[in-house]
Amino acid sequence: MPTFYIEQFGCRATQADGAAIERQLREQGCQLVSGAQAADVVVLNTCTVTAAADTQARDAIRKLQAANPATRIIVTGCYAQRAPEELAALPGVSFVVGNSHKPQIPNLLRSIAPFPLLSVPVAAQHATPHLARLPDSEGSPAQAIILTGDIFDLTEVLVAPVLGGEGNHTRPTLKIQDGCNARCSFCVIPFVRGKSRSLPPGKVVAEVQRLADSGYREIVLSGINLGAYGRDLTPRVAFLDLLHRILDETPVERLRVSSIEPLDVTLSLIDLIASTGRLAPHFHMPLQSASDRILAAMHRWYRAEHYARRVELIHERLPHAAIGADVITGFPGETETDHAATLRFIEKRPFTYLHVFSYSPRPGTKAAALPNQVPGGVIKRRARELRALAETKSAEFRVSQIGRTVRVLTLRRDPEDDPSFTPALSENYLSVQLPLALAPNRLLTAFITHTEGKNLCALPLEPVLAASARG
Repeated sequence: MPTFYIEQFGCRATQADGAAIERQLREQGCQLVSGAQAADVVVLNTCTVTAAADTQARDAIRKLQAANPATRIIVTGCYAQRAPEELAALPGVSFVVGNSHKPQIPNLLRSIAPFPLLSVPVAAQHATPHLARLPDSEGSPAQAIILTGDIFDLTEVLVAPVLGGEGNHTRPTLKIQDGCNARCSFCVIPFVRGKSRSLPPGKVVAEVQRLADSGYREIVLSGINLGAYGRDLTPRVAFLDLLHRILDETPVERLRVSSIEPLDVTLSLIDLIASTGRLAPHFHMPLQSASDRILAAMHRWYRAEHYARRVELIHERLPHAAIGADVITGFPGETETDHAATLRFIEKRPFTYLHVFSYSPRPGTKAAALPNQVPGGVIKRRARELRALAETKSAEFRVSQIGRTVRVLTLRRDPEDDPSFTPALSENYLSVQLPLALAPNRLLTAFITHTEGKNLCALPLEPVLAASARG
C-alpha cells in the first residue's frame, strides 16, 4: 500500500476531517510518513472561508509539486467542494475530492502511486467523476479526476479525534456535528459542508470514553454549528442532554465546548457549567458585529442586546470565565458609526479575547453581491483597532487572575523552550507557565503569582503536584 502524508489547513472541523481520513487510511494498511517529500500520496485538506485561505492552498500545491514532482496530490476539503476546477488546473494534482466524496479517499489510495491508476469506485448517490484534461508543464495533456456531488445529500459525519500538532498531544478535539442550516450572508460554509448532521450520542460517548481510557484529561467538543447538535436526529437530542450524558457515563476530567452560537448559550447551559468543575468555564460566541443594522444584513439571528444579555448571565454566574468572540470587520456597507458601535460594545463588556477577521467576499454568497464594498485600506485600519482593543481586554483579564487558584493542564514543551518551565492551559483558557519540569497531560492546581508577556506565571500547589507525580 502507498505511503501518505496529510497537510491540514483551516478550522478545527477541517482538522477533524483530516484525522478521520488518517484513521481510515491506517486501518487499510496505508503508512503515514513524517513529511510530504517521503510520501507517495499527499492529501491536502483545504479551507475556503477567506480568499487568503484559497491562496494558501494553491501556494502549498505548487510547492509540493516543485519539491517532488513524483508525488501524487489529492486535494480535498471545502475549497475542493467550492471550486474543483481551479484546483484541478494546478500541476501535480491527481484528484480533487469535494467534501461530498471525502469518505471515499481511502479507496483512491488503492488506485494510485506506486500502483497504476485504476478505476475509482463512486457511491451511486453522488455525481459521476469526470476528468479535467489540462496541459501539463510541457504542453502534453494531463488528467485530474474531480469527484464532487451534491453536498446536501451527504449524511455521514467523519469522526476521529484531532490529537494536536507535533508539539502537543494533550487536548484532543472531537467533532460531533458538521454542516449548518443557517444562511449567514457572508458565509460559504453551508454550501461546502452541507446540512447540519450529528454524531449519535452513543457514538459520542464511546469516543469520549475511548479517549479517557487512553489517558487524556481534557477533551474539546467541536462542530460547525455545535448548538444545533442533535436537532437532525430521531428522536431529537438536545446538546445540553448530551453534555449530561457524557458527564454521567464517562470519567473525562475536563470537557471544553468550542465555538457555540450566542442564542444556544442558554441559562441552563451556563448553570450546568457553573455547577461542575468538569466543564471548562469557557464560552466562545461569534459576535461578528455589534451594529444591529449590520447584523440584519449578515442574516444573523440575534441583535446586540441579545448577545449582551448572554455575556451578562455568564459573568454573573462565572465571573472568571473566558468569553471570546469572532468579529468581522469591513462587511459591505459597514460605516464608521457601525464600526464604532462594535468597539464600544466590546470595550464595555468582559471579553477575554477576540478573533478578528477582515471581511472577504466569498463567491456564491449574498454578501458578495452587495453594494458599498468597504475599501481594503479601511478594513485593515478597522481590524488593527479591533485587535488593539482585544489585546487590552486580554491583558486586563490576565491581571485580574493574579492571586487566584486555578486548575491547569500541563502541555508539551516545544524543543526550543526552556526545559525548566512547563506550559499549561487554565480552565478559563489562559496560557500559564509553571517554573518546574513537569510531564504533559497533568491536571493540577496552581496559584497565579504574576503576568509575564501574554502568559500567567503560577506555582503548583504541593499536595496536588505530589498526587500528579504519583499518577
